[in-house]
Amino acid sequence: MVKNSFISVSSQEAKEENRGSIEFQIISFTNKIRRLTLHLELHKKDYLSQRGLRKILGKRQRLLSYFAKKNRIRYKELINRLDIRDSKTKN
Repeated sequence: MVKNSFISVSSQEAKEENRGSIEFQIISFTNKIRRLTLHLELHKKDYLSQRGLRKILGKRQRLLSYFAKKNRIRYKELINRLDIRDSKTKN
């Protein structure tokens, strides 16, 4: 099942890094986003989950823009590993 692959990525990261790091938080938000997206495909009128998804997307976007300014090389590696799009940030 798809859910197990998300958990394995985050469990590997938990062993390597602390849970307060920016990378771990971005991975955690990405897992939540993917899980909520799968939920919303089944339950299209779940408006509270839609609101939660938008809030998590905003938090991840802010963390990604901060991380891109702080360390561009690690940001690129993380984006490629998570298979998400590069944001249009101002440099």
